[in-house]
Amino acid sequence: MASHRIRARQPARVPAPPVTRDAGALAGVRRDAAHYPGGHASGVVHPRSEAEVAAVVRASPRLLPIGAQSSLTGGATPVGDVVVATDRMDRIVTLGAGEVTVEPGVPLAVLQEALRGAGAWYPPVPTFDGACAGGVAATNAAGAATFKYGTTRDWVRRLTVVLGTGDVLDLVRGETRAHPDGYFEVLTSRGVRHVPVPSYRMPHVPKCSAGYFAAPGMDFIDLFVGSEGTLGVITAVTFAIVAPAPRTALVWVPVESERSAIALAGALRDADRRTGLDVAAIEHLDARSLAIVREDGVARRHNVPVPVGAAVALLVQVEWPAGAEPTAAEAYADIAAALDDVEAEDDDDGDGDDEHGHEDQNRHPARGRPTPGTGDSQLARLCRLLADAGVLDDSELALPSDTRRQADFLAVREAVPEGVNRRVGDAARRLGPTVAKTAADMVVPFERFAESLDLFRGAFDTRGLDYAIWGHISDGNVHPNVIPRKVDDVARGREAILECGRAIVRLGGSPLAEHGVGRNPVKQALLRQLYGDAGVNEMRAVKAALDPEARLAPGVLFPER
Repeated sequence: MASHRIRARQPARVPAPPVTRDAGALAGVRRDAAHYPGGHASGVVHPRSEAEVAAVVRASPRLLPIGAQSSLTGGATPVGDVVVATDRMDRIVTLGAGEVTVEPGVPLAVLQEALRGAGAWYPPVPTFDGACAGGVAATNAAGAATFKYGTTRDWVRRLTVVLGTGDVLDLVRGETRAHPDGYFEVLTSRGVRHVPVPSYRMPHVPKCSAGYFAAPGMDFIDLFVGSEGTLGVITAVTFAIVAPAPRTALVWVPVESERSAIALAGALRDADRRTGLDVAAIEHLDARSLAIVREDGVARRHNVPVPVGAAVALLVQVEWPAGAEPTAAEAYADIAAALDDVEAEDDDDGDGDDEHGHEDQNRHPARGRPTPGTGDSQLARLCRLLADAGVLDDSELALPSDTRRQADFLAVREAVPEGVNRRVGDAARRLGPTVAKTAADMVVPFERFAESLDLFRGAFDTRGLDYAIWGHISDGNVHPNVIPRKVDDVARGREAILECGRAIVRLGGSPLAEHGVGRNPVKQALLRQLYGDAGVNEMRAVKAALDPEARLAPGVLFPER
């Protein structure tokens, strides 16, 4: 039976591992993928066990746990902290039926490779599979397949966490839930810690990475998932897994108009309910994104069609059950059947003749419909949907076995953020260090997605900014990025993002979808917009209860006092 009270335990007492203060080692950890300015560490330590992590926590006045430092918010950039690098805590501890337990320094790519050998899979991986297990749990990482599989939080079954007091919590989903009056009690070496549950209500959207999770009767484990290292250092995490792993096809779909692309995405989202088509994710690249991959020659190198007239390209992930992938011959038959269906629907006089009045030889003699062949398969249903949208001729399918072609599609998708980041870096070298990455990460209910794009475009266009928008249309989540041409484009871009954040909240969305808050001042301002100063103060109260001396990740989520 669940209780609101949990007892922390004392780890084994061991000496703290040595802190390295070598200039080269410090330089190697001074910034994360966001290139947050001013990063500097007072030391780096590489613990190998839970006991050593606890010893470091007890010995350090301020510390920052890191994994791959793939944060896009500055949350893994130290500001005078001792950096706790988890790279030597890299064991897969257990792999059993439906679960895998790992230490925090295990990269997701390594985890997936180990699972592949067991015929299993961890579904909610973010785009960057070099991220580490502890980091994805600490940030509640999400990615393209959130549409089908949810975020990391939905897959965390157990956590082991070292608190700021040096005590250890062993959290098991379902065992510790908030008291009806809205609090937890933690029995620590310093007495009972009263942990209040924030009273704000989170937006009802597929993903939200905006400070501490809060809900009536919530599970205590969910407070730590997504807390960005501010409440505890994760030393072990157990994820749920699936087996057998599904087989995934990718479909590259250029679309002539944004409105048509949104309508097609809506049809694909609904296809599971209507036709049994198993769509796991839909990615969205706008016209500026497509121009970038043309300008950089990426589309040409990978031979991926990017028509000049395309306003959007969609990259659709469709899953096949294990063993159900069609052969090449079956795939061609399914595509032909889909085209026959469309031609039959275009012949609206009901006489079985084609548009010239000739008998259609492809029709089934008993029903007046195209001969099905394998046309009732998942691939045929997908092709009919694309044909109904008028995009089948321009689309390209890479079956699960065609890993080389899938890699081409993914390379083009990844070339967009890479191209934007390179342009930001070039501008910083040309214009000075005040030029920095200026981007948003916002999500709305899908039915408000078109409105959200109008908001972004209006805010950026009225300020004369160059920008690209890409992301996960299946979740209603995109990443508008400013491409600075002048120094003051950064300030104008930040104004635009804050303006959009207020409007996104009014649409029932979250201005902080999947990248978190970190140290980024704009994202910290968006957090205040979402929950108000009162909500941020409630988060501070949670942190004070679990980390009374503010040792862990100071300045992450909200400024230091």
